Amino acid sequence: MSTNVDEFTVPEKILVVADQLDKQGQSPFSAEALIVAAWQKFPKTFGLKGFVEQYPDSNKILSSIMGEKGLARRGWLVKMGQKMYALTREGRQVVRRVTLDDEDTGPAGAVKLSRDQEKFLLGLLESGAVQKFEENRKADLTFTDACRFWGVAENARGDALEDRLLQFQERLSKLERMFADSDSVLSNGRAVSGGDVRVLTNIHRYMHDRFDRHLNLLRSRAVKR
Repeated sequence: MSTNVDEFTVPEKILVVADQLDKQGQSPFSAEALIVAAWQKFPKTFGLKGFVEQYPDSNKILSSIMGEKGLARRGWLVKMGQKMYALTREGRQVVRRVTLDDEDTGPAGAVKLSRDQEKFLLGLLESGAVQKFEENRKADLTFTDACRFWGVAENARGDALEDRLLQFQERLSKLERMFADSDSVLSNGRAVSGGDVRVLTNIHRYMHDRFDRHLNLLRSRAVKR
């Protein structure tokens, strides 16, 4: 890292720690995990006054995440569940900018995608579901958004539905493996990292859980036939 991290702002320090958790595979991460990790990395900034080395100042970190000008409001973190968060694409770009890390994502070890894989990935990144997540509008998500994200017809049933969801999961898992240690630049110039793909996986899991009743209803209709 070519920059003095101690000179970063409070939000930048939290983002750097969130990025480290993300790269360790902890995505989404809990607010508690972020609080402890931020305090461990920057005890002078995030330690409780008078007890800097013993305890974190959780209020300082939480207000930086959830406040009016917090990281979630800025679109740098997205809330995935009860006190669970993930880095957004914009958040990762901020981390790269402040750590001068852009030179580490050159084309030498870039992920090579087939035309079909790139089309699939680009479709997910530009989907309405992802847009709502990044704008912190999860409450506005509909089953239609989820179906479009998965490429599933809203009236799909039984085996056809299961096969389509399984196929989607396999394609996404393959992309996650491909992007585990490398990044890529799509033909439209958009840079994609492993973190971006993990966010897509998190969104998939969130919607699968949220719309579980809808999916089970479609499954049961087919079973009765």
